[in-house]
Amino acid sequence: MREPHPPLTVRPAGPGDASEICALLNAVDIIEIGRPETDLGTVEADLNHPEIDLATDSWLAFRDGRLVAYALVWNDSGPGRVDGDHYVLPGPEHSEAAERLLELMEARARELAAAAPAEPARLRIQLNVKPTLDLSLLTARGYRGVRRYHVLTRALDPAADLPPVPAQGLVLRHCGADEADRRRAHALVEETFAAHYGHVERAYEPWLDHLDARELDWSLVWIASLPELGDVAVLLTRDDRTSMGWVSHLGVREDARARGIGGFLLRHGFAVYAARGRDTVGLGVDTHNETGALALYEAHGMGLHYAVETWELPLHSHG
Repeated sequence: MREPHPPLTVRPAGPGDASEICALLNAVDIIEIGRPETDLGTVEADLNHPEIDLATDSWLAFRDGRLVAYALVWNDSGPGRVDGDHYVLPGPEHSEAAERLLELMEARARELAAAAPAEPARLRIQLNVKPTLDLSLLTARGYRGVRRYHVLTRALDPAADLPPVPAQGLVLRHCGADEADRRRAHALVEETFAAHYGHVERAYEPWLDHLDARELDWSLVWIASLPELGDVAVLLTRDDRTSMGWVSHLGVREDARARGIGGFLLRHGFAVYAARGRDTVGLGVDTHNETGALALYEAHGMGLHYAVETWELPLHSHG
């Protein structure tokens, strides 16, 4: 007879679990995308987010003392929407842990949605298109895929990725230590991303928390302006990932599009990160983005690193 699996133990996460959670996420990264890409700081930021109560919004599943699954939910995206993360090691021996954390996430999501009633309430999670999680567990519970995103990357070469020449009249400034420019960058992100799928309007302070931007290097955030239109575009990047430089937001106001500003900002980012010694830069893009962002990035040499699917579960009053 086969030996039974050791019993599953589930408890909330705590700040002291960050290293173990990071190791689990990197084990999942290796399986899903071929290399570890989760930084400890990212995990710590999630565990210390001011809108997350770890006692009620996080779960760790252990089998024989080994962490095999981790989940987290939060609801800073407006009434009726709860977001979540779910990570589990692959294999049928971990399906119990995977399903148990889904149950706990969904129950908590219903509580959070009920606290601010809205229709239709839903729980959203994002997973690699070939995840360690058995997708049949999701479909059996009523989840459906609603959107696909690509993480694109591009190799950098300091000899080839030189600073581009701006179009006549275009002026670029970095935000640096100027609080007014930081708030202007936020306003431009809100304006240029307002029509994007899943975008949530946030005031400045909640936006900083959502982006974990309290420690952001604002010299790597730029605003572009034109004499006749004022500030027309924003490029928000960050250099706090081990694996690559990262373009978090690139937005151009609608009345300034089709002038090459987006391509200029992208090439500017390439040049800056190549000069900083980075060999790769990456970003995430909605494949259905109606502004043509995917085509722009591909035209500038960015290629698919991996794809992510957004899964959504309607949250009814119960069960």
